[in-house]
Amino acid sequence: MEYRPSRRTTLLLGLSLAAVPATGLAVSRYAPHADAAVQATGLDDPAKKEIAMQIVCSAENSSLDWKAQYKYIEDIDDGRGYTAGIIGFCSGTHDMLELVELYADRKPNNLLQKYLPALRRVDGSDSHAGLDPNYTKDWKTAAKDTVFQQCQNDERDRVYFNPAVSRGKSDGLRTLGQFCYYDAIVMHGDGDDATSFGGIRKRALAKAKPPAQGGNETTYLNAFLDARVWAMKQEEAHSDTSRVDTAQRVFLRNGNVNLNTPLDWKVYGDPYHIG
Repeated sequence: MEYRPSRRTTLLLGLSLAAVPATGLAVSRYAPHADAAVQATGLDDPAKKEIAMQIVCSAENSSLDWKAQYKYIEDIDDGRGYTAGIIGFCSGTHDMLELVELYADRKPNNLLQKYLPALRRVDGSDSHAGLDPNYTKDWKTAAKDTVFQQCQNDERDRVYFNPAVSRGKSDGLRTLGQFCYYDAIVMHGDGDDATSFGGIRKRALAKAKPPAQGGNETTYLNAFLDARVWAMKQEEAHSDTSRVDTAQRVFLRNGNVNLNTPLDWKVYGDPYHIG
């Protein structure tokens, strides 16, 4: 398969964040941003969420079939170790460790549990120590297990999807804006440095106000996407900005703030359509 640039720009080297104990409940660690005055349509509507999964998959895996990606795993040489699963959990950026911990909690003695000590050791690096030679094979086998699939779904929602939608709604953004936040958190991580989601949003806020602060939604989203492109260009692995330029920008120019179908876009030059 042709190489596709992918995943987070922030490798958590020297990670100080302690592993959050996995539980049977996938609860967001982020407090909800409740604002009764904000009337924003939701990316969390099941039909819209399905669209979001397909658009992200087109950029991450060159496919609309996101459910085929539970078994995906490879090292794409971006300094993050193994990248795997439906949202690109990485052995070097802590989220893969939390996923496998959750799987062990829900299904003790599963095929991947024996790799937990190694995953803790390589967290924050690109090392495969203790994972090779069988980790990729065992991941693909585990991916056939519906329990592991649900763990991937729940960690995607807890770490990426739910925070993005919550923050989008608190900023008064409709479905497209919530998606722009989600795609950014997927790639860049939810940190506060300049090239993580928090830094991208801060850069956008310096240029425009979101609707919740009295600003124009289109103006703000253009500022956010400008900031996103800047962040992507800070790293060679993400320097192709087509997932913004020929996808999210297209929807915004068309005024499709609710991500209504049909949708047509391109990523890395490849065309995609949702009818």
